[in-house]
Amino acid sequence: MKPSELPRRAGVGFKPEHFAAIDAASQPIGFFEVHAENYMGAGGPPHAQLGRLRRDYALSIHGVGLSVGSMQPLDTDHLARLKIVCDRYEPESFSEHLAWSSHDTTFLNDLLPLPYTEATLAQVCAHVDQVQTLLGRRMLLENPATYLLFEESTIEETDFLAEVARRTGCGLLLDVNNVFVAATNHRMDPGAYLKRFPVQWVREIHLSGHSETIDDSGAPLLIDSHDTPVKDPVWELYEELIGRTGPIASLVEWDNDVPEWPVLRAEAEAADAILKRAARRAA
Repeated sequence: MKPSELPRRAGVGFKPEHFAAIDAASQPIGFFEVHAENYMGAGGPPHAQLGRLRRDYALSIHGVGLSVGSMQPLDTDHLARLKIVCDRYEPESFSEHLAWSSHDTTFLNDLLPLPYTEATLAQVCAHVDQVQTLLGRRMLLENPATYLLFEESTIEETDFLAEVARRTGCGLLLDVNNVFVAATNHRMDPGAYLKRFPVQWVREIHLSGHSETIDDSGAPLLIDSHDTPVKDPVWELYEELIGRTGPIASLVEWDNDVPEWPVLRAEAEAADAILKRAARRAA
């Protein structure tokens, strides 16, 4: 099985509107990440741009449509298209979400949570095994941003992720913003969650912004919106985490209200500075 090994640097999610600025000069970026579903066509400008970037930078492919957490079988047509993309670009990393987004022939524009039970654990493991076998490469599984909890859950989320990794050999993608969003929404301590997280399996970290609103009871509600700079509490959690783990490939996501390239690059440079400080301490 092909390993997932990105450089232990900061990367960004690639946006086509940034291509000209990126291509004009070498960028201080460790890697780029793209959503697999945006490259499932046969050709055109998306592939021309990504092919150009791939020659100079490491690549992470991030899926959003496999519905790994569904209790239904995986969509084999979607999986076949995913394999074509991965075979074409040979990314250093492929990742997906611990979530579900489809039911029968209905596809939902969201990443929905699942209860953490023995039954869902077995199903997720079977799906991860299926994906890794077909792709011939290790995948990473990302912790979700959640807005509700299931009464029927019998396994802690961190234990659930650790067991999936142990049974399947997959890696984990630790989204620090998702941790902060979910912990705030559920009135939990994000720092305590991170201390329980099975970091020995983590091969990539995500950072992003979130928005703040109020729920029906008047309590704060955070939304994983990817439309702002990384917030200070998330930076603080990230720096504390990297101080314990050492450098790990770290991606800045910004998918909505996308800024000009220098703004996004500056976010990546801020993450890179934290990684470099951790590397110097380790040395």
